[in-house]
Amino acid sequence: MQRRPFVFALLSLPLLPLVPAAAPNREPVIGACDGCEAVFDGLPTTLDPHARIAATGEPGEPLTLTGIVTDLQGRPQPGVVVYAYHTDQDGIYPPPEGAASGAARRHGRLRGWARTDADGAYRFDSIRPGAYPGGDVPEHIHMHVIEPGHGTYYLDDVMFRDDPKLTPQQVRRYASGRGGDAIVMPERRDGAWQVRRDIVLGRNVDGYRPRSRA
Repeated sequence: MQRRPFVFALLSLPLLPLVPAAAPNREPVIGACDGCEAVFDGLPTTLDPHARIAATGEPGEPLTLTGIVTDLQGRPQPGVVVYAYHTDQDGIYPPPEGAASGAARRHGRLRGWARTDADGAYRFDSIRPGAYPGGDVPEHIHMHVIEPGHGTYYLDDVMFRDDPKLTPQQVRRYASGRGGDAIVMPERRDGAWQVRRDIVLGRNVDGYRPRSRA
């Protein structure tokens, strides 16, 4: 039985890049975002407005991050998923426990999700992250949002105004960046750092279109 012509025909077809199929029930990524799929890896089935990133007893200075999520008109947005991750006190992303995708492994173990309440509020309890060893990158917290049924995208990193590594150029950039002002002033209360990072959905996010309102 002659099959050689058929085999040659297959071999002569152009090689096409492998494009992964879109995962079902996942919001599309809005704008350029390397590794944004990590926000879905390990996403709990139920979420609260108050979440813990670093377990109790994690070495480091305790920190609480709070904020209000609004739309471009300033209206509080309930039900938005806020995702955050950061380094440990030594500036390292500690390896996650259990299985995780490549992107999620890069995010490390100190990561968590919160869903905004009826007033658009969220809260994370964690530790203050350390700066990368041997560099000039300031301490920071990475943040993303998932707008259910609409899309996901990253926000500008939370930066600490009291960090000596923070430059005036970075202050100007992050004060009017993706998702609103990302420069926070830490306050020490009850033995922990307190910072507030309000989020404006879609602000300065390329390709963003607000959700239609009923």
